[in-house]
Amino acid sequence: MTETNAIDAQHVELTYADGTEAVTDLVLEIPEGEFFGFLGANGAGKTTTIKVLTTLLVPTGGTVTVNGYDVETESRSVRESIGYMAQETSIDPELTARENIRFACEAYGVSGADRDERIDDLLDLVDLADVADKQAKGFSGGMKKRLDAATALVHEPPIVFLDEPTTGLDPKARNRLWDYFERINDRGTTIFLTTQYLEEADQLCDRIGVIRDGEIVASGSPAELKDRVGGAVLEVELGDSDDETRERAREVALEADVFDGTAIEVTGEGLSVRSTAARQRGPELLVALKEADVPVTGFNVRDPTLDDVFLAITGEGLDDEVAASEPTGEGETDDASTTAEVGR
Repeated sequence: MTETNAIDAQHVELTYADGTEAVTDLVLEIPEGEFFGFLGANGAGKTTTIKVLTTLLVPTGGTVTVNGYDVETESRSVRESIGYMAQETSIDPELTARENIRFACEAYGVSGADRDERIDDLLDLVDLADVADKQAKGFSGGMKKRLDAATALVHEPPIVFLDEPTTGLDPKARNRLWDYFERINDRGTTIFLTTQYLEEADQLCDRIGVIRDGEIVASGSPAELKDRVGGAVLEVELGDSDDETRERAREVALEADVFDGTAIEVTGEGLSVRSTAARQRGPELLVALKEADVPVTGFNVRDPTLDDVFLAITGEGLDDEVAASEPTGEGETDDASTTAEVGR
């Protein structure tokens, strides 16, 4: 096993039989114990990459080691040393929570002497001890996700791959999973996370990699990536937000020469300005708009978010349908996203 990197991928390529280049010259070096976030729009290569790292796909170029094992020549050792939580749960709904974890223990070869203690520890870890002997088919979506995560950890893997683990969950269920992921990372587990929720990556990850067209185009801590955006973001909301008014506001801003013109963008609500001088010179823009009789109904200066980073780096957003479908309820009642369910 390597001393420094839990995952080491050098110049990885994967071209499908139809000629599609899903991954091109990808380089990833993830130290042991890191919480790493992997971001990209649909079709950017996220899923292909995670399948290569978990031995579900064989790369057509480059080298990959996971836990020091080569994914091509030592694929069995790789699989035995990782946990993998896919987008869809793989628990058996007819089994109880305890039975699901016991079945996973048997599949992963956890010894009988350690099995009962391991099961109890995992039930406590994912907050399912009070429903340990109830059938999983009656669980909410969030409970099923947490149970699925527990089954991926029965063999105490040093690396866990999480492929969009909270998609479709309500905020309360997502927050409970976040807490769980943080706890296992605090115990030393390396985590590789793909997610459509930038807030999730911002809160959880030590470092983030952004993939576009099969290549890593940016990497760093959330703070480092935000610094790359270049200053704060000034948002101006216009009272009359038709296209003509928004374009007029942009022309006024350019003529006032308050900011670098390339940092001024027209949005659905008005204008967005990204600049290191956004806080200091924002009032000057307001004065210019008022003198030009452009109606302003809102004004805000904020620090950049990962959404700003993603848009600046890739020129596009994450999957809009996924973001738009995020539930807003408070309880763990959403079960629509958990399709089903075969024993691990």
